[in-house]
Amino acid sequence: MLRRKVQRILQDYYQNGSNKVLVIDGARQIGKSYIIRHEGQKYFKNYIEVNFWEDKRGDQLFADVTTVKDFYLRLSAYAGDRMGNADDTLVFLDEIQVYPPLLTLLKFLKDDERFTYIASGSQLGLALNQTMSRPGGRIQRLKMSPLDFEEFLWANDVGEEVIDHARKQFDNFHPLEQSLHRKFLDLYKRYLLIGGLPDAVNTYLQTSNIVAVRAVHDEIYSLYKDDAVQYNPAKALIIKRIYGMIPSNMENKKNRLYYKDIEGKKGKRSSDYLEELEYLVASGIALDVLAISNPKFPLKESESKKLIKLYLNDVGLLTNILYKYNINAILADERSINLGAVYETVVAQELKAHGYELKYYDNKAKGEVDYLVDDYDNLTVLPIEVKSGKDYKGHRALDKFVDNEEYNIKRAVVLSNDREIVVKDKISYLPIYYSMFFKPSTPESIIIP
Repeated sequence: MLRRKVQRILQDYYQNGSNKVLVIDGARQIGKSYIIRHEGQKYFKNYIEVNFWEDKRGDQLFADVTTVKDFYLRLSAYAGDRMGNADDTLVFLDEIQVYPPLLTLLKFLKDDERFTYIASGSQLGLALNQTMSRPGGRIQRLKMSPLDFEEFLWANDVGEEVIDHARKQFDNFHPLEQSLHRKFLDLYKRYLLIGGLPDAVNTYLQTSNIVAVRAVHDEIYSLYKDDAVQYNPAKALIIKRIYGMIPSNMENKKNRLYYKDIEGKKGKRSSDYLEELEYLVASGIALDVLAISNPKFPLKESESKKLIKLYLNDVGLLTNILYKYNINAILADERSINLGAVYETVVAQELKAHGYELKYYDNKAKGEVDYLVDDYDNLTVLPIEVKSGKDYKGHRALDKFVDNEEYNIKRAVVLSNDREIVVKDKISYLPIYYSMFFKPSTPESIIIP
């Protein structure tokens, strides 16, 4: 079984309870249901799982449920003698966004305290917008992503002691020893090929066969596109078109979405595709990076939703589309292959998994910087540049960005395949796998005087 970081949160929730219902949010096929089920069956004598996708396609037993009493009646028809009490019965409501009113009902089910509840969904943001009454403070919404690189290391039997050593080296701005660097970089390149979707990772671990792994990627990529029909048949074609454009968009000069290309019509704007873009991002199958032209802390105040970059939620899906079975494009550092899109995607995936909201710098006169994140420690902005080639120290746009006194930049990061750590003025050059240790600063407590 693949070890996931969310397990600790689930174990605490199952053992110690909460005054809220835990709802795991994330794209389909990232392992939500499996890990909820696996941990839940360990802690509860009675385990009841209701999959609303299956219910909607079948009897629609829960389709018109609006009250707690009605819910219990339908649940009893479904679960029978497995209905105990809150201490010994877990009710897992899977894909709860299929019936948006049930999100509101969670509040009343929690207040009733008859059972312990947990839920998951792949389009929760969209579903919450469709509810007449929001569940308010009665749900704890937790975002889940495909395996990040640290979880991929766990899956490949890299021990905690080695990872802790790497973390300490990162904290002290020291490089890894040559042998460890080669090990981490080799696994990082394999991560670029395999990605973090659990079925793909398990297939790789069991077979080491890229053809089998790519078959998993093909299936999930098709599933993501086809889900748009379930969400909104009228918008499905445009959603699938935008989703299919993501890899090619990353090869254009600006790497961003051009609205005129979606339907081949001039004059189209972001406002024409708000619902389609919301679906792609809210369902977790695409990661959005919004433009910032005048970076001020906090970034939320100056983002532009008109200029948007989209990335696939998993780097394995991208390398499948770009290189299919040619593993040397990644593993052998082929000079003729530009891996910029791949490296940008994997860093976006990593940062998003760690809780960052992603922005990028776009200025007609001064160029672009790949990522900007809020630097709460210094009350400023941290620029991050991702380099896939040997010339990673060439970055004119980043230099101008850092030197601009109006931006008050304290530090910047360049990520590359190089082992050495170099600090030059405000710019730190780090190995790309060290991005696994990037996390928003979250102290345990701060006492207000």
